[in-house]
Amino acid sequence: MKIVCDSHIPFLKDVLEPYAEVLYTPGQEISRDMITDADALIIRTRTRCDRNLLEGTKVRFIATATIGFDHIDTQWCRQNGITWTNAPGCNSWSVQQYVGSLLVTLANRFSFDCKQKTLGVVGVGNVGFKVARLAALLGFRVLLCDPPRARREGSSAFVTIDEIIESSDIITCHVPLTTTGQDATYHLFDSQRLAAMNSSQILINTSRGEVVDGAALKQTLKEGKIRAASLDVWENEPDIDPELLDLLFTGTPHIAGYSIDGKATGTMMCVNALGKFFDLPCSDWEVDSAPLPAQPLEFTIDAAGKSPQQILSEAILYSYDIMQDDARLRADIQSFERQRSTYPVRREFPVFSVRLTNDTSGRATVFLREAGFNITE
Repeated sequence: MKIVCDSHIPFLKDVLEPYAEVLYTPGQEISRDMITDADALIIRTRTRCDRNLLEGTKVRFIATATIGFDHIDTQWCRQNGITWTNAPGCNSWSVQQYVGSLLVTLANRFSFDCKQKTLGVVGVGNVGFKVARLAALLGFRVLLCDPPRARREGSSAFVTIDEIIESSDIITCHVPLTTTGQDATYHLFDSQRLAAMNSSQILINTSRGEVVDGAALKQTLKEGKIRAASLDVWENEPDIDPELLDLLFTGTPHIAGYSIDGKATGTMMCVNALGKFFDLPCSDWEVDSAPLPAQPLEFTIDAAGKSPQQILSEAILYSYDIMQDDARLRADIQSFERQRSTYPVRREFPVFSVRLTNDTSGRATVFLREAGFNITE
């Protein structure tokens, strides 16, 4: 059998070679000619799997090492006997870390106390739930908006998008990209919804670029009608709008979910699913080890005179500082794709061990453990 894989998916090399001919190529370069005789594809978001790519090929199985699957024409695949799978939740901890770093950085830059602010979370799946939980630990009042879940589970735990806009200081988007139906998210934040926001509010998008109307956001920021915005995802990636980037509080090259731990999980889920589909002995394969980040995995925080939220904020920024990614993109906007493919090693909270001194109450220890950090006695 033959498998074509995105060459930027980590940990995949040599895993499938015992069972198949494996071709590695950049995702955006995967073509119909290349996959005519392929049985399976392992891809990321840069490969658009639709009729134009797949018709007339042997492809029977597609696995994407991503949470989102809007780059797969699922209806066409279903109608043509092609099984597809994604990797739900694979990088949810990574996005939680990214948004946590951003929230702490916003609080430091704009000198506000998280306990005095409300965070509106739009989309409460794997990612949104984890973001909401970390935000609550940081002290935010958290509002949840997820219309499909509200219909299934009852509305008591959820508010509407209009209530989110009316009552939130910061709004963060964690929805899939959909273009049809009552819950369509394409341009969820369009000129009308952006106009409903006020000059003290902040908008964050780490979901899909098309969830926010980039032209409308640019005009809104130019006119000072909202306080700030931060984008990790963009319309027309990788050809992003430099003028919009200049107006943002932070801009990063679609790397919120790019911790090496999240990538390893995504690769593992794809290999396991492929193994099950083709009855290959790799349905329980796991990544053996992951590389280390630049900073030591053990660090010390002096808790004297600090609240548990301040200590948690310090730990979050130690594990990941969003401003480094923002600076790289601003320095070379044309290297958007290269920055993704050569992204530095980032590890998630559970890899790090914190040694606390002067934590007389023990409350900081509880907060750090709740967030996922290890505590060194």
